[in-house]
Amino acid sequence: MMSMTPRQIAEAVGGRLVEAPGSERGADGPAVAGAVSDSRQVTPGTLFVAIRGERVDGHDFVARAAGAGAPAAIVEHEVPGAALAQIVVDDSVRALGDLARHNLRLRREQADPFTIIGITGSVGKTTTKDLLRAMLAELGETVAPVGSFNNEIGMPLTALKVGASTRFLVAEMGANHVGEIAHLTTIAPPDVAVVLKVGVAHLGEFGSVERIAQAKSELVRGLVPHGVSVLNADDAHVAAMAAIAPGDVVWFGRGAGLGDGVERPTALGARDVHHDELDHPSFTLTKGDRSVDVHLAICGDHNVMNALAAATVADLMGLPLERIAAVLADQRHISPHRMAVGEVDRDGVRFTLIDDSFNANPDSMRAGLDGLAAWGASRAGHTVRVGVLGAMLELGADEHELHRSIGAYAVSLGLDAVIAVGSASDAALDALAGDIAAGADRAAEGRDASHPVSVKLVHDVDGADRAVRAIAAAHPGTTVLLKGSHASGLSALAERWGSEGAAA
Repeated sequence: MMSMTPRQIAEAVGGRLVEAPGSERGADGPAVAGAVSDSRQVTPGTLFVAIRGERVDGHDFVARAAGAGAPAAIVEHEVPGAALAQIVVDDSVRALGDLARHNLRLRREQADPFTIIGITGSVGKTTTKDLLRAMLAELGETVAPVGSFNNEIGMPLTALKVGASTRFLVAEMGANHVGEIAHLTTIAPPDVAVVLKVGVAHLGEFGSVERIAQAKSELVRGLVPHGVSVLNADDAHVAAMAAIAPGDVVWFGRGAGLGDGVERPTALGARDVHHDELDHPSFTLTKGDRSVDVHLAICGDHNVMNALAAATVADLMGLPLERIAAVLADQRHISPHRMAVGEVDRDGVRFTLIDDSFNANPDSMRAGLDGLAAWGASRAGHTVRVGVLGAMLELGADEHELHRSIGAYAVSLGLDAVIAVGSASDAALDALAGDIAAGADRAAEGRDASHPVSVKLVHDVDGADRAVRAIAAAHPGTTVLLKGSHASGLSALAERWGSEGAAA
């Protein structure tokens, strides 16, 4: 964070400063270093932003923040007796955004170069962000969110990590509604806008894929004058955003094209893509007449596109192809619950876990299932593959059919077992899991009798745990994919297994 005192922060957010008890009246106060909205993350010198949530009110923790060394807090009402300066505002979330905007403005006023890269898309944002952060770190100090901090709270908190020596800010920008990304770009106007894909995530909230495309296009519209758009040449909705780009358009893609006769030459290309027995993709990365071999350390064919997007930006920023390839080969650990591979030993039963449980929509669900289907394909003998699948949320009126189609898709890939995980306490989640099982059952009716598929519906993660252990006990070498929305609880199951013996 750029150096600011509580008084300067109050001026930046239009708040009323209530000085700390015992402080010298009219003094600026100590410099603030960073900001958090979780009092457990406060360290000496950190600004605490008290946010009123659905379940927790940050104002209840202002005194705790003061005790941990926070010199100031942004609050919506004065908290009596708290031993720190209080900046009283009407809306803490809006003030957080205002402060982040001011912080980035201060950084841009410095003489040293500073670049903001915004990333959006229905799938792949966090993985692309993780890969790009690692590449840009080769060129200078890089700030990027931990995990999926991409909303009106997470993105400004990340922007407040930018200091005088920061060279790059990678800002992940997500949306549940039209206008959200537009708002985020007023806080952090990007120099480079990366749009990965327009899919059906949050279809129930937006109402149509066209509305989703409109929301994602807000990142391009929010570019600084003459900013660069980095667009997916293989996605028609993304390609259409070239028409609104304020500056240069740089394409990435695998050369599939859109069949519309329009030539969209990619800055970097991926040729001769293939996978090892653990589904790590390899390909030849091309730039004009130059090429370099790339071996991804993360799994999944879909990550070729994420790697291409990140590599295209890194190339724009001046990172040589050889260093791009080296970084991609070294990035084994990305944000949690995203195609993370480990070995689980639970009650003496061992199996391989592919943990992709952070969240789910139809596009990412199919990508995860593709990765499971490819796992161990080149090995001698048969690897038993189990898809443990939870509900997908915010899909609108077609949600039941979309869930049935995922169950059918899992069976079509030749999986050995599909375990649909519902909820004993949430009838809606349970019904959607039932749709996955129904779709799988229907598809299994036409399955070759020599390769049957087991379909099971369970009503909590404990049931999923027992079902997986039973299969793995009977079939050494079992591989399990966990994939579902956060509400399905599968990420908690992954953490349970991880705490009891997973090893990357």
